[in-house]
Amino acid sequence: ELQPVFAFAFNVVVLYLRMGFRQESQYFSDIHLALRMGEIERARALLGEWRGAQYPRANPSEVARLAIEQALVEAHRTVFGVAFWFVILPGPSGAVMYRLARFFADDWGCRPEPRLADAGRFAKRAFQLIDWLPVRLTAASFSVVGDFEDAIYCWRTQAVLWPEKSSAILIASGGGALGVKLGMPIHESGEIVDRPEMGQGDDANADHMQSTVGLIWRALLVCLFLLVLLAAAGWVGR
Repeated sequence: ELQPVFAFAFNVVVLYLRMGFRQESQYFSDIHLALRMGEIERARALLGEWRGAQYPRANPSEVARLAIEQALVEAHRTVFGVAFWFVILPGPSGAVMYRLARFFADDWGCRPEPRLADAGRFAKRAFQLIDWLPVRLTAASFSVVGDFEDAIYCWRTQAVLWPEKSSAILIASGGGALGVKLGMPIHESGEIVDRPEMGQGDDANADHMQSTVGLIWRALLVCLFLLVLLAAAGWVGR
């Protein structure tokens, strides 16, 4: 309140530090380039580092499909979700709260120790509640800037089939908006993992990865435009 310029700079710095999509986008770009160059082994290795699993038998379409799924989810959790709570709560507290909630859900929720079981369940449930509205707003943004009809159809009919609800909404709407098939069985860590089909359209390839980048950027521009309108409305209200 005493120094608006410093307050604005502080908010911008904290928001930038909480948005961690740069590392995620680097993985995505490297996998995309490897597929373009026909370096399938390198693409598999990069995908394994990114997702924390092994994909020695994944074909190029599987690699592209998994990379697109990961990008859609991470774009929300490192950009759109952070930005939503940054706007809702005062100052940068919302952005910090969202990232901390995700950290505790990921960290405590995966701990095998019995003493952390209750804390893990609470952390996961709390993050689901915090992320309930942001996930749906991000999915709606994907739908608006992509194939709206297919995105909404996939969201309504396919998201219920996926075990993790938040990821399901993002993957289903993103796949429908892009016109690409996601989900489906994959070769992971020496096993065939059966998964329902998400999205609809063509099989995933490197071209769809490029389209994913465009979808995320267009959705981000829509969100920024809405933020500008909200800010303008606030000034007019004063």
